Amino acid sequence: MFKKLRKIAKTRPVGVVIHWIIRLYCATFRLKVENETEWLNYLEQGGRVLLCGWHQQFFAGIRHFKKYKKYQPSLMSSKSLDGQIAAGVAKQVGFYTVWGSSSNSASAALKEMIHRLKNYRLALHFLDGPRGPAGVVKVGAIAIAHGSGAVIVPGVVIADRAWYLNSWDRFMIPKPFARVTIKYFPKIELPSVMDKAEYENQRKKLEEIMQPYLKP
Repeated sequence: MFKKLRKIAKTRPVGVVIHWIIRLYCATFRLKVENETEWLNYLEQGGRVLLCGWHQQFFAGIRHFKKYKKYQPSLMSSKSLDGQIAAGVAKQVGFYTVWGSSSNSASAALKEMIHRLKNYRLALHFLDGPRGPAGVVKVGAIAIAHGSGAVIVPGVVIADRAWYLNSWDRFMIPKPFARVTIKYFPKIELPSVMDKAEYENQRKKLEEIMQPYLKP
């Protein structure tokens, strides 16, 4: 049964339909975007940017993310059923899916993310994906940014009214006509040389920035 669902989820028509349903729904939001200009200018001037967010907040940003399509950004996703569906939607927005997990620093997925970020200069990464634990920044984000020479730009989505699903990440769906803010933080530049202790230091730094905006 699950194999059939995964096969269906991977088809283009399913991704197109879900994408348009989400776009129409998100069009009801009163959207505000903060602090986007700084990192976009950096990107336009030849810099590399790894956008980082929480898995919980992905839904509300889908409509706005289409703005970045021209940069051919990448996104890592698992091959789980929800990962397949999310990847189908992300494809319609303009994102290239890298299948796998960044939890293994030597994984093929992590290496592909680094390769694409070096060449296309923009990627999006969910800090606690694909299965959590929620609110814990995994070291993969640091490895991707450091390996590609990219800056990290943390971003959060804030909604004044929302539903939270009974899932591992308490997935957030803003209610119709909610006030939604996509807030980007100043870019984080990593040291050129990093040991294990510095990796952990940067991971904690990122976690401290992001955790206050996560719904428990």
